[in-house]
Amino acid sequence: MVRKFDFLVIGSGIAGMSFALKVADKGKVAILCKTQLEEANTALAQGGIASVTKATDKFENHIKDTLIAGDGACDEEVVRMVVENAPEQIKQLVEWGVDFDKDENGNFDLHKEGGHSDFRILHHKDSSGAEVQNSLIKKIKQHSNIEVFENHFAIDIITQHHLGQIVRHTTPNIECYGAYVLNPKTRRVHTFLSKVTMMATGGIGHIYQTTTNPPIATGDGISMVYRAKGLVKDMEFVQFHPTSLYNPADNPSFLITEAMRGYGAVLRNQKGVEFMYKYDKRGSLAPRDIVARSIDTEMKIAGCDYVYLDVTHKPAEETKEHFPMIYEKCLSIGIDITKDYIPVVPAAHYLCGGIMVDMNARTTIKYLYAAGECSCTGLHGANRLASNSLLEAIVYADKAAKHALSIIDTIKINDRIPLWNDEGTSLNEEMVLITQSEKEVGQIMSNYVGIVRSNLRLKRASDRLDIIYKETEDLFDRSVVTKEICELRNIITAGYLVIKMAMERKESRGLHYTLDYPTKIEY
Repeated sequence: MVRKFDFLVIGSGIAGMSFALKVADKGKVAILCKTQLEEANTALAQGGIASVTKATDKFENHIKDTLIAGDGACDEEVVRMVVENAPEQIKQLVEWGVDFDKDENGNFDLHKEGGHSDFRILHHKDSSGAEVQNSLIKKIKQHSNIEVFENHFAIDIITQHHLGQIVRHTTPNIECYGAYVLNPKTRRVHTFLSKVTMMATGGIGHIYQTTTNPPIATGDGISMVYRAKGLVKDMEFVQFHPTSLYNPADNPSFLITEAMRGYGAVLRNQKGVEFMYKYDKRGSLAPRDIVARSIDTEMKIAGCDYVYLDVTHKPAEETKEHFPMIYEKCLSIGIDITKDYIPVVPAAHYLCGGIMVDMNARTTIKYLYAAGECSCTGLHGANRLASNSLLEAIVYADKAAKHALSIIDTIKINDRIPLWNDEGTSLNEEMVLITQSEKEVGQIMSNYVGIVRSNLRLKRASDRLDIIYKETEDLFDRSVVTKEICELRNIITAGYLVIKMAMERKESRGLHYTLDYPTKIEY
């Protein structure tokens, strides 16, 4: 089956949905969700969105904080653009129905998080992402020009390669014509043609064993663009959130927002001793890369699986008011956070690299945009400042929408695209091994490509991943296409890119720390 749209959006988080809402008045929009519309990384964001919204705070302060956290790898022009566009996008979210918390005077009730010099985090309790996600879903469902395809999986974007042309990373003017999309229920692959495509597929968390990301975070968009010879960069900068709840029964890991440390919680070791001032003068409010490495060091010193986050010194009712979701979750496993320390452990959380885009969210493939976690804008550099992720997503979705609207009337849908070749065999025994292969990738990445790296560990990871890659590509070529095998391909590709770029960086910077090159190269 062939479907035609003006705009194709792959992904249903804040980047994809806000882009869709901003272009829908101009043409037909399709949103592809690999599961349900409600399931996206956006919905799991607890902390909120960073923006200068009060007179005593300044753009320059937010810019400076972002550059410091990024450890010398940010694009300052991008940082300035995002920070200065933030208030306008916050206003848009409020108009769409997002209910940010207010104080008794009707002003935004702002939080402060690690790396920020002021209170500038807009939030909705400790479930800010869910509030944003649900508000946007309501607007999406009300728009007659937007069609949502739940449980549809994009296998690959369509380029000249599918017309029989040779496409390399150095090929100029690669063009995107849409995507091949699998309906897992019918096991049929459909051709979605579009004038413009937005890649908004989120991150890569599930290439690791322990992650705060939902199971859908398998690096799909990044892997699709890489296979299509689009440029990808900075994949070595994987952010591990310092404080996920230590509860091995949970997958994904439950996130303990950084806002709790901004509120006054402190990190303690197994003996109950506060330790962060040993590593950084900012203590528990140091940037995430420093806090995660410090926790990792403390765990190795003690030979333990977790440290503690202590908020017991704060007023109990105030804590429950600010963090109701965390309070209820911890209480469900026997921890009263107003009386008990919270066991926490770092978990793979956010990718600062991804698909390379310009300041209009354009990728190196024509008519293909990318926004949100799957993109690499230059905002985060080597380490993302807390609560800058949702901000980046809405600003770049806006930039992409404005640029796409300016050219949409000049683009024609390419009708020469061949249908997907769905020849293949059901290979039952091999298919059973897919889940095991996914687990192996997670073990490889967690054991050898985690918070602390080395040449030996990266080489070992590369060698082991190469074996699984060859097996999986052979299986993909011979078998009937399924969502599971496509996800496995993407997980392997994303893992390969992290390893490859980590091996190429001969220094320690931000989120990339290697024992072989412990210092930074001065630019």
